[in-house]
Amino acid sequence: MGAGGGGPGGAVAWRVPAALSARVPAEQRGSGRDDVRLLVSRGCAVSHHAFRELPGQLRAGDVLVVNTSMTLPAAVNGRVGGERVVVHFSTRGEDGRWAVELRAPGGPGVTGPRPGGPAGAVVRLPGGRALVLEEPLGPSAGARLWWARAPEPVPELLRRYGRPIRYGYTERDQPLSAYRTVFAVPSPDGSGSAEMPSAARPFTAALVAELVRRGVLFAPLSLHTGVASAEVHEPPYPERFAVPAATAWLVNAVRAARGGDRASGGRVIAVGTTAVRALESAAGDDGVVRPAGGWTDLVVTPRRGVRAVDGLLTGLHEPQASHLLMLEAVAGREALRHGYEAALRERYLWHEFGDVHLILPDEERNAPNCSSNEW
Repeated sequence: MGAGGGGPGGAVAWRVPAALSARVPAEQRGSGRDDVRLLVSRGCAVSHHAFRELPGQLRAGDVLVVNTSMTLPAAVNGRVGGERVVVHFSTRGEDGRWAVELRAPGGPGVTGPRPGGPAGAVVRLPGGRALVLEEPLGPSAGARLWWARAPEPVPELLRRYGRPIRYGYTERDQPLSAYRTVFAVPSPDGSGSAEMPSAARPFTAALVAELVRRGVLFAPLSLHTGVASAEVHEPPYPERFAVPAATAWLVNAVRAARGGDRASGGRVIAVGTTAVRALESAAGDDGVVRPAGGWTDLVVTPRRGVRAVDGLLTGLHEPQASHLLMLEAVAGREALRHGYEAALRERYLWHEFGDVHLILPDEERNAPNCSSNEW
């Protein structure tokens, strides 16, 4: 692995061996959720821990911004004419329609790409139900996601017939509980995430209680994630988010209280890229976070930078994932490179059931500058 043209923006290039994909949850590997490994980056300095040691990496006054979106059983079997398909329900629109992706069934529990559409196509679902595809999201040529209308509430359909979306690197189907975090709460309209906000998966109620005992604060928000593409790495589609007034106030208060002294004051640490996207969507050019909600198409890049976030707890991402641009914005190119070199060398596990990476600002006054991006 080395710096070069293989990663987003030409920043970082590497290859993740198949053996480093977490194929089952930690609980099925003989561990607890909080026993996954924790890679900690402070600038170019890297250290290795168990996730249950997270309280020792934080300090009183730090704020963990958490996504409360609940993972939906978003995969449902269907048919288009005589063809079997799997429907991935991605996002609920304001008009009651849902963005869906049609997938071709593959091996047990696994799907492959399939062209979407055409407009007017009827997808037969279990229980005599049906979807009608109406229009693509984005350019119609090769569109992956389509707006579709169902004659009855989709949350009830998913509750009765759905299962969690599964990707090919996993070993077997898992219960919905394996894809939900300790922070998840039901949405009043039945909305939720097609894919788990997985950075929060290692948290347990006991660990949250210990963090609170030590003076770490929690700030909730929501961003309902849609389906990612398993075949191509593309910028995320617009997603629904909400940053409540209490969260905006807390983030602003912590940042204002420390002034310019990030080395001793509380830090704002997003739990997952979804939390970054939501919080930064509510942050103005002045860095002040305001209560906000609706749809966001924000893509956080090194050129834009981050305005409200000081650190990030996240999973380990594939080399061409657009999320790496966000990690560069938070950590800087060199720090990201050092972190991923260490993760590969020490054989950390990737994907939603894998290990996690805590990116903190480098607060050593005489340390090499690894947290900047030159643009």
